[in-house]
Amino acid sequence: MRHAVIIAHPNPKSFTHSVAHAYSAAIAAQGHEAVERDLYAMGFDPCLKREEVPTGAGYQTSPDAAAERARVADVDVFAFFYPWWFNAPPAILKGYIDRIFSTGFGYRPTFGGSEPLLTGRKLISFSSSGAPDSWVRETGALNNLIAGFDRHLAGVCGLRFVDHVHLAGVVPDITEESVQDLLAEVRAAVAQAFPQVGVPASV
Repeated sequence: MRHAVIIAHPNPKSFTHSVAHAYSAAIAAQGHEAVERDLYAMGFDPCLKREEVPTGAGYQTSPDAAAERARVADVDVFAFFYPWWFNAPPAILKGYIDRIFSTGFGYRPTFGGSEPLLTGRKLISFSSSGAPDSWVRETGALNNLIAGFDRHLAGVCGLRFVDHVHLAGVVPDITEESVQDLLAEVRAAVAQAFPQVGVPASV
């Protein structure tokens, strides 16, 4: 299986990048392939262009968006990695969804609705925040994000939502021991969600 590892953090030495790299290594150990897409390093433009907005006159995919769609066209899993900024994904990731997963890739318009184009693929998310895990869950912040981002994107595009792993308590003075504990959670999530190639999934 090929996994698009989509990273939304401007600092290549960030905790978010550590999580993404741990994920890539874990799926490689399972016999899967990672295709890392570091949005900031790519200089990805998150601004939807005028010609990309579907209208009665049609629409046109910009060359950079078309090239990115081609790079991830054959992946089996879309994996997102990002920090919470104002309890939401960074704007660059929202722009990636707007431009890449929109009409012609994620879905196509139909009379009275739309038809998903990514049926059979999977979606998994890994997010982080400085807030304690208890606050994230008790306030409903995590459930709201899952509903508005993961489940909505999955529903529109026909993806199967696998999991949203939120890593809480990621503060500037976090200890290395705590970081390693969180990365162990990432590896455990991979082992749970994606069986080793050649080994049937448990029922």
